[in-house]
Amino acid sequence: MSMSLLSESVPMAKRNLVVLLVSSIFLLSQGIMAALAIPIIPLPFSFHLPALGIYWNSWRTLLVVYSSPSIITIIWLYFMQESPKFMLVKGHEEEALKILRVIHRINHFRSKEEFEVLGLQQEAGQEAALTSSVKEQVAPLFKMPLLKYTIIMTALFVINQVGAFLVWLPTIADQFVRIMQTGENSDLNMCQIINTESPVDDSVTPCSLNETSLLIVLGVGAMQSIFNFIISIVVNQVGRRNIVMMVTALCGVSGILVNLIPSALGSAVVFGVLTLGVVVVGLYTAITVSLFPTQLRALAIALAMTGGRIGSFASIQILNLMLVNSCDAGFYLFSSLFAASAIVASFLPDDRRGKVAALAKEETHKNELAIKTGND
Repeated sequence: MSMSLLSESVPMAKRNLVVLLVSSIFLLSQGIMAALAIPIIPLPFSFHLPALGIYWNSWRTLLVVYSSPSIITIIWLYFMQESPKFMLVKGHEEEALKILRVIHRINHFRSKEEFEVLGLQQEAGQEAALTSSVKEQVAPLFKMPLLKYTIIMTALFVINQVGAFLVWLPTIADQFVRIMQTGENSDLNMCQIINTESPVDDSVTPCSLNETSLLIVLGVGAMQSIFNFIISIVVNQVGRRNIVMMVTALCGVSGILVNLIPSALGSAVVFGVLTLGVVVVGLYTAITVSLFPTQLRALAIALAMTGGRIGSFASIQILNLMLVNSCDAGFYLFSSLFAASAIVASFLPDDRRGKVAALAKEETHKNELAIKTGND
């Protein structure tokens, strides 16, 4: 929902860039959580709270720190404006103008430039039917021509289960660090690393953290964020669909190769490439925003993401069992599905062509205006 609101509140020329930049921050979140855990978890305090029957310790404090951004988000959302385009499509032109005035005032708070827009005109075909029936609002998503895109985008979200591997990232990082520190078993592949039993060290504090493994998690998050930022720079030239096809194919093949490399370091590097596949979520959102009309945009994103969340819940449970009982098959299955996303995405329109056509149309319009002005 937030991505839909964001995309409709920025100029179309900057939409891809803004959505992908916000996705970069989101991708860094797991790494930031790991970084926050490093100084907080080792704190030795423990206070008994008789009323709750619990001991307040560093773990509970960390959970409060993790939850605090949600409170800040609620405050920010209270002061946010509705999408002006959505209000216009719904027939509320006056409210759309008020929202635009607020946005203009904030964007130009250092200047005295006045808001000179007196009226708004909808694009052709953007008029929304003012219906209260949920069925009538949802039905267009399951009718041609939108049905094709509804199926494709939902399928892409469902089979994008790289996140299931990220759930295991802290455990994998911890196992990898232990192997590299001992200098033994450096010829293991990823599944062998995961299933290696580490000896219990009685001298280590119970529930202690390996700071190096948490720094690896932070590094992976930073790597994903940087990769997403690079994509945001080239997305307008290469096209969202084409980038999705390249990223899913590369990362999917990397996941298949993870257990074919008899080297702990080499296998870890290829696994890192697989985790980069999570960046396609931002691209999927940007594509969904561009494919569906304003009045159906939030619903389309919600539908596709709901499919993705259900798939994530199922895939985490399935992968949890497969990594223990048939680890290699788990990597082959989920990586192959992710690589197949490239084939599914190929049925989407090439947005480079759409951009070229739009620019040509704009240029033609300017020429027509120039001719008309000259004749006058």
